[in-house]
Amino acid sequence: MTTDNGKTPARSRFLDDPSTGELLLEERSSLRRVAGLSTELQDVIDAEYRQLRLERVVLVGVWTEGSAARAEAAMVELAQLAETAGSEVCEALIQRRDKPDPSTYIGSGKTSELKDVIAATGADTVICDGELTPGQLIALEKAVNVKVIDRTALILDIFAQHATSREGKAQVSLAQMEYMLPRLRGWGEALSRQAGGRAGSNGGVGLRGPGETKIETDRRRIRERMARLRREIKGMKQARDTKRHRRRATPVPSIAIAGYTNAGKSSLLNRVTGAGVLVQNALFATLDPTTRRAELPDGRMVVFTDTVGFVRHLPTQLVEAFRSTLEEVVDSELLLHVVDGSDPFPLKQIEAVRMVVNDVVAEQNAEHPRELVVINKIDTADPVVLTELHHALPEAVFVSAVTGEGIDELLTRIMEIIAEGDVEVALVVPYQRGDVVSRVHAEGAVVHEEYTESGTRIVVRLPASIAGELSEFAEGATHDGAD
Repeated sequence: MTTDNGKTPARSRFLDDPSTGELLLEERSSLRRVAGLSTELQDVIDAEYRQLRLERVVLVGVWTEGSAARAEAAMVELAQLAETAGSEVCEALIQRRDKPDPSTYIGSGKTSELKDVIAATGADTVICDGELTPGQLIALEKAVNVKVIDRTALILDIFAQHATSREGKAQVSLAQMEYMLPRLRGWGEALSRQAGGRAGSNGGVGLRGPGETKIETDRRRIRERMARLRREIKGMKQARDTKRHRRRATPVPSIAIAGYTNAGKSSLLNRVTGAGVLVQNALFATLDPTTRRAELPDGRMVVFTDTVGFVRHLPTQLVEAFRSTLEEVVDSELLLHVVDGSDPFPLKQIEAVRMVVNDVVAEQNAEHPRELVVINKIDTADPVVLTELHHALPEAVFVSAVTGEGIDELLTRIMEIIAEGDVEVALVVPYQRGDVVSRVHAEGAVVHEEYTESGTRIVVRLPASIAGELSEFAEGATHDGAD
């Protein structure tokens, strides 16, 4: 539709524009990694070397406990992580043993087998399902003669690809450096900058002595960058705290959406609020928190915040770096714990998420927010698994963010939880105080409203604190409306 002057109306242009999520998805898809590029050892510091693109990979896991099905599920998740990072998975190997080998993570026999698999598939990277010590990393890399990374480095690489905000990028960079610092090492003698003795024809006054090796220089520079990033993140945290305190000043209930990665948190946020945030069937699609308002069935306004997803064995560096983001969970009045009902072991997901949330709550010395478990993806879940979840989690709500099934029940449950501390009051507000009427509609659930000679008479359910603030407009006594 065009106007007389040939221009498209603003409203029409807005409706035709893609959402923020669609734009992010298009941008992310356009930056997919290209397979088939060589990854040779070059004269670079180890931090740079580790950030070279992953290509064809072989997965290696050590099965120390649990059933074979759980071990296979762990390798499937590792494969999903590798594919999210842009890799092509060629093969996966699992070794059954009591504990990882202290030398090479896997035993010598498995190392020989791994070398044969690498030769047969043409892989150039090995990804281990665990956090390797610097010694294990070096020993295994020498044994197989290709790049070796562990689960932590893989997750950090994904976070580095997906971070979009300035704070998110700074947090990921800091986490990568904290992980890399104890594993930093040079490649070959070309990296040495020692200048002992006369140091050849370049020696002279002030140049004799051991000097500083390149690895020492790299470590010093990384420590300096880490200190600078910590200062920047601290400043950004103060800005985030200011916004959070401003939200607290307006008593609109805050609801944090947390859960395992790829459980459908962003899809649920879009379904409830129409936010239009990025939705992608990939692990860690969301790193930057998104906050949106929504209206509950009783007319009350609430704020939903989508947070970064968790994963089994989430690197400690990431928990530390994203602490300011995770504080959104601590400060919320209600935690929507979203669980992927189509996962073969959803209870293990719940256990991993609760472990991280409990650590953050304990770190902040805060009160644990009330939790409402939401089982998502029921449209694709195994009926047997859903039956087990019904028995294990009788208070949970079962929904599908894709089809909309169960969303009305979820909003009703949220409304009931938010309203538990409310009181019902009758207010008579003079007509010249329209600001009070607007506040009552925004922060409470209006039961009845009529217009009288004295002003607007409103029967409303409000939090007790707000009812106290509006006591001057009260008609008669206030009574507890909660059952």
